[in-house]
Amino acid sequence: MKQKKIRLAAIMICLCTALLTGCGNSQNNSTQNNVDTPKSSQTEADPTEQLSTDMTEKGGNTMNFMENLTLTQEWDKTFPKSDKVDHQKVTFHNRYGITLAADMYTPKNSDGKLAAIAVCGPFGAVKEQCSGLYAQTLAERGFLTIAFDPSFTGESGGQPRYMASPDINTEDFMAAVDFLSVQENVDPERIGILGICGWGGMALNAATLDTRIKATVASTMYDMTRVNAKGYFDADDSEEKRYAMKQALNTQRIKDYASGEYELGGGVVDPLPEDAPYFVKDYHAYYKTERGYHPRSLNSNGGWNKIGCMSFINMPILQYSNEIRSAVMIMHGDKAHSFYFGKDAYENMINGNKYTDNKQLLVIEGASHTDLYDGGENNAIPFDKLEAFYNEYLK
Repeated sequence: MKQKKIRLAAIMICLCTALLTGCGNSQNNSTQNNVDTPKSSQTEADPTEQLSTDMTEKGGNTMNFMENLTLTQEWDKTFPKSDKVDHQKVTFHNRYGITLAADMYTPKNSDGKLAAIAVCGPFGAVKEQCSGLYAQTLAERGFLTIAFDPSFTGESGGQPRYMASPDINTEDFMAAVDFLSVQENVDPERIGILGICGWGGMALNAATLDTRIKATVASTMYDMTRVNAKGYFDADDSEEKRYAMKQALNTQRIKDYASGEYELGGGVVDPLPEDAPYFVKDYHAYYKTERGYHPRSLNSNGGWNKIGCMSFINMPILQYSNEIRSAVMIMHGDKAHSFYFGKDAYENMINGNKYTDNKQLLVIEGASHTDLYDGGENNAIPFDKLEAFYNEYLK
């Protein structure tokens, strides 16, 4: 029984899983295959070609470093395609040179410059799951949106695969803002973001740092640094337990380095144990069934690398969230195991903040954690309120 509980805790500490089809986990794995990059996502070359060459040879800072990605062109989402929006695949890069893949949703027959929203999450999911659902639905309501895969996951670039970083993953959101800001049909003064689950915390972290973001929504959020350092419900919040965890992870590092392969931690447990906690059952009902399963999703398949979330233990996010001036909505179901993340993040954000009039905690009565992934059985996602929030602060 003790071993079973330890295994379950280890599996759920990151709660994210996917062995991408055709993409190995070797430490010397090469980048992905070629694909035609949509015109809207290409980085323009420096007009002074010789200067660009000279700078590159001297270690300069040009941005001609887009990776070649393999992007699926057919519709392979966990939700039906809308006839109210135009859809296309796009790519953009972050400041670490990693190329990110995204689905762009544009309202049909739109003209002029639109308000735009970048969507990501949950932690360990892919854009074909609920982030795409959010993005497509908001596009139906008049916003230009993108749902993107974070670095090292899904169709996005970055090697090795299945790694996470509080710094790089915050940067992924900021890179999405870079990309949206230069689109001809986007008003750069009207850009918002939306993060789901662990990406709700990343969205708040990005809003703390990026003054270009005018409105942020964190849906059914996790603070991934908190859960990795303290365990679920802060049950492992002691120096002794953290030390034991760090010992195990550093032992794993040596094992991985010696073998030349990063060992996967396992995704959402399957088959489901009879004594699984409620929140594990909640995850299983989404990631391991037709409702939300996707072959590229980490949570649906093999999970993160065992050491993939290691840096979260020692690098807490949200340290200056009470200095966010822009609008923020944290929305959470009151039946979600993760509700304490949202409540505490809201309290910390408004404590001592001079700008509280545009901050709100929206509690969805009766909603579980994954009900805010896809609506669950009761259409729990309050899209009318999301639309009203973005319309108010992206005007």
